Amino acid sequence: RKNAEKALHESERSKSLLISHIPGIAYRCLYDRDWTMEFISQGCLDMTGYAPEELIGNNTISFNELILPEYRQVLWDEWTIAVREKRQFRYEYQMRTAAGRKIWVLEIGQAVWDASGAVEALEGIIVDISQTKAALDRIHYMDEHDDLTGLLNRKYFDKRKEEYESSQDVPISMIIADINGIRLINDAFGHDSGDRLIVETAKILERCFGPDILLARTGGDEFAAIFPGEDAQGAALQIDLIRKEIDTFNKACQRDEEQISLAIGSATKENPAQTLEDIEKEAAEALRRSKLFEQKSRNNAILSSIMSTMYARSQETEAHSQRMAELCSEIALQMDVPKNEMDKLHLFAMIHDIGKIGISDSVLNKPGKLSEEEWDMMKKHPQIGYRIAQSVPELAGVASYILAHHERWDGSGYPFGLSEGSIPLLARILAVVDAYDAMTEDRIYRKAMSRDAAIEEIRSNSGTQFDPMVVEFFLQVVEGGSMPSHHIRGKE
Repeated sequence: RKNAEKALHESERSKSLLISHIPGIAYRCLYDRDWTMEFISQGCLDMTGYAPEELIGNNTISFNELILPEYRQVLWDEWTIAVREKRQFRYEYQMRTAAGRKIWVLEIGQAVWDASGAVEALEGIIVDISQTKAALDRIHYMDEHDDLTGLLNRKYFDKRKEEYESSQDVPISMIIADINGIRLINDAFGHDSGDRLIVETAKILERCFGPDILLARTGGDEFAAIFPGEDAQGAALQIDLIRKEIDTFNKACQRDEEQISLAIGSATKENPAQTLEDIEKEAAEALRRSKLFEQKSRNNAILSSIMSTMYARSQETEAHSQRMAELCSEIALQMDVPKNEMDKLHLFAMIHDIGKIGISDSVLNKPGKLSEEEWDMMKKHPQIGYRIAQSVPELAGVASYILAHHERWDGSGYPFGLSEGSIPLLARILAVVDAYDAMTEDRIYRKAMSRDAAIEEIRSNSGTQFDPMVVEFFLQVVEGGSMPSHHIRGKE
């Protein structure tokens, strides 16, 4: 008997030690509305801020009082079902600690029956899952929301659209919107500038629509909203409100590229037989028509801002571009370049260095020699310019020339090392004129060459840096007297 008592004591001690190391709470309570505790482990203090003796026998507070009111009845109902079905209980709910903090907990328990089959007690464990719950909530939030704007995303929008689709309620309107010129902004001023426009647009739409409207960012620069109970006139009023908010925002902007230009389309489901898919297509067509009217003026405003910024930041001037355009045209005329190509050449000459908008001031205006890293950065400007031109339908026709204007006849240029006839003719013409104009202009790191010295430099690089045929026509123009007088400068 003595050995049996010793073994029992050791068993109880081991059990107590094990329970004390369980994270959270181990408990035994009565099956009553207060969950009157008969035993509760020391982990109770860490989790709730209450010592075990405060809860045992409801001495200071009952366990039920720790449970948030909205969970008390449902918790009782769930335990009732588990007891009736004689199965394990498992449920997540919220409690309030002694410090007033809400925590999420997971309770797993089991009823204990006496010999007569009556419930003697409930036993189980309760663990704090607040961090896990927060992480899961964050994952759930990210699954349904756009990271940049915090709006709902396309996946959630489509899910809710299906729910609206199953409803027969009409009218229901849809508004979709698209930011004009965002690709051009990204290419010219960087993605941070484009992201700022997207975020500001999202804020404006949220203010206009309010919290109860399904509003989502459905694409890179696209937004969509669904308005249950709103007819076509109501949708038109919503669009007017958006326009007014954007006008107010734009008036406070300092630069053109900071302003928002938004193409908007809407459509209304007025017949239950219509589908929201059809309504979305109709709204998209209205958006496309809106974009046709607005995109060109928006692109022109952004381009004007790009060129102004570029001239302000670099040594290039509008006069430099104009001189180049005129001299290029003179050479092309001598070469019998077709009229449509002449028009492209003039535009190309005016914007050939547009990619320098993406190069830092410290590199553009460095008075000394560029380091290898800085030179690598500078050599990116044809590709930046190419992307900008590709973003604008009116400039796309000269994008390939911008990309190639630093290629050399012998294949030692950049960015692709093209040579001879693989370099577009217009890029070969501009390469000669650009070099001549640069040599005869003062730079921050050197004084201008004389006209004769610059011509000799062009001649000596014929067949290596420059196309020999283009050089020949260039020399005819500058030495034959057909060059405009304002091109003749520098010491003879």
